[in-house]
Amino acid sequence: MLLWASLLAFAPVIGELAAPKPVISLHPPWTTVFRGETVTLTCNASRVHAAENMKWYRWFLGPAMLRDTPGNTFEARVSGMYRCQTRGSLLSDSVSLIFSSEWLVLQAPASVFEGDTLVLRCRMRGKEKLDAVKYSWNRKVISSSPEARDLAIPQTSLNNSGFYGCTGFLQGNRYSYRSSARYVNIRELFPQPKLEVIPAQPMEGASVNLSCRTQLPLERSDAPLSFIFFRDHGVMLSNWSRSPELQITAIWREDSGSYWCEAWAAVSGIRKRSLPLQVRVHGVPVSAVLLETQPQGGHMLAGERLVLVCSVAEGTGDTTFSWHREDTGERLGSTRQRSRRAELEIPAAVGSHTGRYYCTADNGHGLACSGTLNVTVTGTPGNRSGLIAARAAGVLLSILLLAVVLWINPRRRRNSGCGFPGNRARSPAATGPEEAPQAGGPAPGELPWSYDKVHAGEGDLVYSEVQFMQLRQEGAASTSRTSLEDRTRFPGDSAGELTSQDEDAVESYENVQFT
Repeated sequence: MLLWASLLAFAPVIGELAAPKPVISLHPPWTTVFRGETVTLTCNASRVHAAENMKWYRWFLGPAMLRDTPGNTFEARVSGMYRCQTRGSLLSDSVSLIFSSEWLVLQAPASVFEGDTLVLRCRMRGKEKLDAVKYSWNRKVISSSPEARDLAIPQTSLNNSGFYGCTGFLQGNRYSYRSSARYVNIRELFPQPKLEVIPAQPMEGASVNLSCRTQLPLERSDAPLSFIFFRDHGVMLSNWSRSPELQITAIWREDSGSYWCEAWAAVSGIRKRSLPLQVRVHGVPVSAVLLETQPQGGHMLAGERLVLVCSVAEGTGDTTFSWHREDTGERLGSTRQRSRRAELEIPAAVGSHTGRYYCTADNGHGLACSGTLNVTVTGTPGNRSGLIAARAAGVLLSILLLAVVLWINPRRRRNSGCGFPGNRARSPAATGPEEAPQAGGPAPGELPWSYDKVHAGEGDLVYSEVQFMQLRQEGAASTSRTSLEDRTRFPGDSAGELTSQDEDAVESYENVQFT
């Protein structure tokens, strides 16, 4: 029954989530004092747990429960292993107290962590003061002082753990006393960090999380730690940060290698490095290579821009794209880039570019080829520009002819009162027997006409403005008309005569269809 009761006392309250362990602190800080003295123990709960309404603190000496206290302090007067517990928490780690009856004792703190300053005190019972003190470590004298001073060892490391003792001298070294040896354990502030990589075998292009795992003791849980990450050849992946996590948004095959991290406690100056971890990044082979053209279909006019587009459905990392002609066996070009798509441009295609094309892709995991694609180039480079110029000329001539017809039609109506003037027979004007042709005019029976202006336009298109006059008998007013022929004349053509076909072309506007 007593054993069962003890087990119940050590267990946290059933049905509640166990809080972190509390920590016992001492005042004064020494674990060895003289019999008859008192040491005050304080049960320090975590900040979150302490914020709750604490109803009791439970104290233990060895396996036995001593008592519950409303406050978190307890005064100890006997030697033993002390522990405490709060409502819903686990038991604290034990603290050993020694109430000595010796004449000389060596006093040391309850816990010392690496990086701390270790303070040791050699103390005589009663009110007598020592004249000189010697301190030893593992039976070797490490300090001698002509006065009774404390020994301070700064920036302790794990190597400073061991058995410490002291020798005190009274009345000018006439009397000496030696303390019992005390083992002082220098505790690790935090263990060597461990680097974790998630996922452990990342794929190219995926994100990776690096974690630098370590843990502070409960007594120093509020000590600030900083972290930094490295890879091969000491390349820094981050700056010092309070976060133990680092995310690499996209990792590639060339990022494979050795990774490690470091943790640093700035206050104590303790810095530790994890073991290196080999990270191998796996790639995805290229697949489903496709060759396309712009314009689509592979059919185009000579002089147009031809773009050969090579793409893959899957594949990671840097990919080498190459373009080839199957019919000639020639390699057109290649490029290496971190992309699933690449283009090869031919600024102006010609007939010799007609043929069968294909492309290849390779990202280091194997070469993949596309199917072949036929490319057909028709015409010559000049035909395209000539066709555009001819179309522009046709539109311009149609507009000008329509304007001429609209201008002539009302004048004809006013002169004759009948339909379109082209319905009437047209003959050259006659002159009297006594009249001679006007100076500079045409001979009798000829139609007076001449070039007024000749303009050379873009695309070798020539515009001609032709004027012709009809001469009347004496006393009749002469009139002039301006018309634009629907055919092209060039400087140097004979302009002195007009054939019957020319006359028919000039006087048959009513038969022209305007669109």
